Order: sequence, then structure tokens, then C-alpha cells
Amino acid sequence: MPNRNERPPRYELVWSDTLKFAGMSLFLALGIRTFAAGAYFIPSGSMKPTIQIDDRLIVNKLSYDFVNPQRGDIVVFNPPDAVLKEEKVNSDPFIKRVIGLPGDKVEVKNGHVYVNDCLLQESYIAAKPDYAYGPVRIPIDSYLMLGDNRNNSYDGHYWGFIPRDRIIGKAIYRFWPLDRMGQLTQRPIYVCSQFRHG
Repeated sequence: MPNRNERPPRYELVWSDTLKFAGMSLFLALGIRTFAAGAYFIPSGSMKPTIQIDDRLIVNKLSYDFVNPQRGDIVVFNPPDAVLKEEKVNSDPFIKRVIGLPGDKVEVKNGHVYVNDCLLQESYIAAKPDYAYGPVRIPIDSYLMLGDNRNNSYDGHYWGFIPRDRIIGKAIYRFWPLDRMGQLTQRPIYVCSQFRHG
């Protein structure tokens, strides 16, 4: 009669533990990618110099479940309807910087961006914008996104505003290439003493 207190052979324990570990790792990896975070590859130069072509980023998909997007956040979002209607553009997510929040007045003139009549100082852009835009008032529950490569970015000054429900998440970390890995933390400075939302 077998001894009920007898432990299974060591190789069976190792095999069982390995299967459990692999299963848990797969579950967590798929769960994190689907619900909490995702890795994104950058195919264009619209966010230069902040983000380069072929950079790989971690995007927090839960960040805006608890707080609203803030000015200066770099976000990944699904393109607006105006973009999807163009046959030459696919439906891959875009990545841009949040410039205007719901209710903001935004204007681009004389090489500068103004939010609620306050100058936006941006050390991260490739060059000053060489176009005029606005003034526009951003609708409720929508955002204005611009690329850091202002003069070479297909962004909100072409196709308008992004509804909040199209935002996928906030880009928080560059993990590739290794020599530039780190957090994405650059933010604009507002030159306006009465700026209300900064």
C-alpha cells in the first residue's frame, strides 16, 4: 500500500513548478499588454526630436482611467474619422503631444503656440511652427494634439480634435534603443501669470 505522506519525485516537482511559472508569466504578459500597458513602435518622424523613428515605447493604457490627460502628455490614440476616410492613411494608432484641453482656446501665430492667450514655451520641438492656426475653441471631451516636429507632422492643425474615447494611453517610457532609454518627461512652460490650468 503506497505511503500517502510520500512526496513526488523531485523531477516531477520541478516540471510542475516550471509549467505553473510559464503559465502565470504568459497570463500576466497577455493581461498587461491587453489591459494595462502596450509596447509601441514609432514608424514616423512626427515627434522628433523627442521620439525618433524606430523607438520603442511603453504606453500606460490605464493612466486615463483615473485622471484626465494633461497638457504636455505624449499620448497614443486612434485616428479621427477625418483621417480614416482618407484611403492613403491606415488605421494604425497615432502618437502626439496634448496641447489643448477641453474648453481651451488655442492659436498658432508668429512661430509660437498660445493657449488661452498665454505663450507656450516648448524646448522639445524640432523648430518653431511656420504656419498659422486658429484661434480655435476645443470642444468638451476633446483634445488638440500636435507633433513635436511641428512643420512635418500630420496632426491636429490638419484634422482637428481627438475625442477622449479615442485615446489609448500615455507614453511613459522608451525602452529601445538602449542608449536613449528612459522616461518621457519633458513638459511645456506657460508664460502667463493668470494661466488657469497649468
